[in-house]
Amino acid sequence: MSSGETDDLPRLRTIADYQFGSGVGETLFPESEDPEVKRSSSGRPQQVVGDAGRVVTYGTDGRFTLGLEGGRRVAAALDAPAGRVVVGDESEPFVRDGKNVFAKFVTAAGPEVRPGDEVVVVHEDGSLLAVGRAELSADAMGDFDSGMAVMVREGAGDDAD
Repeated sequence: MSSGETDDLPRLRTIADYQFGSGVGETLFPESEDPEVKRSSSGRPQQVVGDAGRVVTYGTDGRFTLGLEGGRRVAAALDAPAGRVVVGDESEPFVRDGKNVFAKFVTAAGPEVRPGDEVVVVHEDGSLLAVGRAELSADAMGDFDSGMAVMVREGAGDDAD
């Protein structure tokens, strides 16, 4: 990693702490890892790729979108159910394949989840199924019997968690 990429990490950690919660930045971008920071043509950090795959994409809106590796790290950094949307056996294979999560299948959600938040979708047993964007608040996910709860960006497929 170049010194420019090293210089990016403290700022990226601060953004992660703001977006996901205190301490998440250190878990997303640990000192022990030497991530690759892919840049736009203007030099702005665009993607951060760790040893196990894409961690995050840094959007032009200043927020991160999670890759599966980033989802694993966020889930590890936060106490359940924070940052998560939990589903049961009925929707697990569909979500794992990248299908969206519907409110009627949500069994729990981090109470802080708001529409537009980046979330990790997990099975009731804690295994990672997908990452995506919440379309409803945590309260609405619990109250509604219809409607999309999470727009899934990437399903975990057959990956063992």
